[in-house]
Amino acid sequence: MKLTVNGVEHDVNAPPETPLLWVVRDLLKLKGSKFGCGAGLCGACSMLIDGASVRSCVLPVSAASGKSITTIEGIGSPENPSPLQQAWADNSVAQCGYCQSGQIVSATALLQSNPNPTDAEIEAAMQGNLCRCGTYSKIKTTIRQVAQNSGVQVYEPNSTAINAGEAY
Repeated sequence: MKLTVNGVEHDVNAPPETPLLWVVRDLLKLKGSKFGCGAGLCGACSMLIDGASVRSCVLPVSAASGKSITTIEGIGSPENPSPLQQAWADNSVAQCGYCQSGQIVSATALLQSNPNPTDAEIEAAMQGNLCRCGTYSKIKTTIRQVAQNSGVQVYEPNSTAINAGEAY
């Protein structure tokens, strides 16, 4: 089966019911998306599928075939972070960091579809992305800050953001 991940087409050999998360992590060696709950409830495994945030731990790989998949590695890199990732670092949003890739993926999807969200729209879009450290107010403030930077591209999907096997 063919998957396009971060702009690169891959031939993968996996049973069609295998969760996308495991294909991306184990076969493609992109480790930024995390396993949290395994039930699609926490958001740690979020990836963009055709620009929408989805829970990859419950999405069969066969459902992603033929679609554009963007992981946290495709949004930016430590050397070239997206504006959202840079604001995340500047505002010291992460504490333990485990949920942050899913949080950033969901926030990216929100800002791509709604560049100027209200606080209620931010809260609705981020609902289901759990943070055990409780950085929700910093997350909302950072999303609002990036949104107020009108005209800024949140991310440009490409294959050079980060190489397979590297961790963000």
